[in-house]
Amino acid sequence: MKVAHVANDDVALCYLLHHQLRILRQAGYEVVAISARGTDIQPLHEIGIRHIAVSFTRSMHTPHRDLQALIQLVRIFRQESFTIVHTHNPKPGILGQIAAKIAGVPIIVNTLHGFYLHDRMSAPTRRFYIFLEKIAARCSDLILSQNREDMDIAIHEGICPPHKIKHLGNGIDLSQFNPELFSISEVMRKRAEIGIPPQAKVIGFVGRLAARRKGFVDFLRAGQKVVARVPDAYLLVVGEPDWGKPDAVHPSIAQEYGLAGRCIYLGKRPNSELPLLYALMDVLVLPSLFEGIPRVVMEASAMKVPVVATDVKGNREAVQDGYNGILVPLGDVDQLSQAIISVITNAGKAKRMGEEGRRIALERFDEQIVFSKIREEYERLLAEKGLLPQVTMEVAS
Repeated sequence: MKVAHVANDDVALCYLLHHQLRILRQAGYEVVAISARGTDIQPLHEIGIRHIAVSFTRSMHTPHRDLQALIQLVRIFRQESFTIVHTHNPKPGILGQIAAKIAGVPIIVNTLHGFYLHDRMSAPTRRFYIFLEKIAARCSDLILSQNREDMDIAIHEGICPPHKIKHLGNGIDLSQFNPELFSISEVMRKRAEIGIPPQAKVIGFVGRLAARRKGFVDFLRAGQKVVARVPDAYLLVVGEPDWGKPDAVHPSIAQEYGLAGRCIYLGKRPNSELPLLYALMDVLVLPSLFEGIPRVVMEASAMKVPVVATDVKGNREAVQDGYNGILVPLGDVDQLSQAIISVITNAGKAKRMGEEGRRIALERFDEQIVFSKIREEYERLLAEKGLLPQVTMEVAS
């Protein structure tokens, strides 16, 4: 069976989907990855996955480029004769589902990483995105939602019928994100390497640097208030500017908030380095506008790091308020800073939240559960359409 996974860019493929693609290939599928051209494709080649570049943009306001990408996708799908096209992210999800239908792909699946709908969106804009999602959903055989709130939206807004959408959840490699892998001496050496004093409190941000979508400016504004109250606090930023979006910001913006000496910017780091970086943190902060289920929250929780996040869809499914973290109102910098301070100045509270985070991660955030669901749905759809190879059915019996 030949399967295409379509995503925004190389970051999505190699950071979010790498393990999923590897597992599918090991299960016997011929897997091809499709995204915008990028410089970080090598990890895919190393596991034997071919990459095809398409001219996706991250902005939702490039209709001519989007039409070009749609035409490219139709041509690729026809040439490659995929049995399954599996789309991800808002724009590749919409364009990929439509293109796959036009190209006559037998099975079309979309993983919903969070509808591009949020509380600050105007009513006309919201109706426009719902209209696009309705068109795309009509092209699919199955929609897998990472969170339950988006399932409710899909059904309530008439985007798709209830039988077409299922809960998938999200997961990470819990053996990689394990605090027991790192000794205190390793953590202290890493602190010294990046310039954080031994006793400093570390407030972490991991993700794309986007002012509104990821709330990076609110993170800095809250950080300014925290540093004023907790003089030994440092901000640790892991990620790169989201240049494909209009709200992208450069890390030098920290100077505008008087944080140049307290904000350590590491840029994009390899996946293998992330667990140790989480181990440095006293709290992870995610003041985003909306999420599917935020991977960084799962990773932080697995590493026993408490989380402070905005009370928005997606975050609510990963953060149990008062257990593995604290949820605060979107855009409320005062409450954001107060929540951060309450975690980093109360060692007992932070420890309890960290322990609870690890428990929740072990119970709910195992990527193997997600992979099993996807394989089961592939096999179900292949069987329903009479495409399951006879040899596979004989082995199963």
